[in-house]
Amino acid sequence: MQRALQSGRFGSYTLQAAIAAVHAASSSVETTDWAQIVRLYDMLLERYPSPVVELNRGIAVAMRDGPETGLILVDALLDRGELADYHPAHAVRADLNRRLGRTSEAVSSYRRALALSRQEPERRYLRKQVAEIS
Repeated sequence: MQRALQSGRFGSYTLQAAIAAVHAASSSVETTDWAQIVRLYDMLLERYPSPVVELNRGIAVAMRDGPETGLILVDALLDRGELADYHPAHAVRADLNRRLGRTSEAVSSYRRALALSRQEPERRYLRKQVAEIS
């Protein structure tokens, strides 16, 4: 995989596989090489820009640099409106606010995610999150 990345001749699946490989090589969230994951998302975003890739990069940045930094990126993305109806973006915003101790903002974002979600397992998870912090 390293040779493929160094060659510069690769597609989005190679980058996604590299991100998955970094995750798989880690025994826990705490030992994950978040700097490497951010670099890989930077490459993916440069070559294959999309709001979802940008959201995932924001999550990785939050894990590397802290929830405040990630929240700035996620809020900027949501402010552009491209992911306004994408419930995972609101769930990410809720989690980052929860980690910062901003309970009312977290609850509001969890409720927005809940309103947009259609899958019952996701809805149960979101309701549980609201109940835990309300």
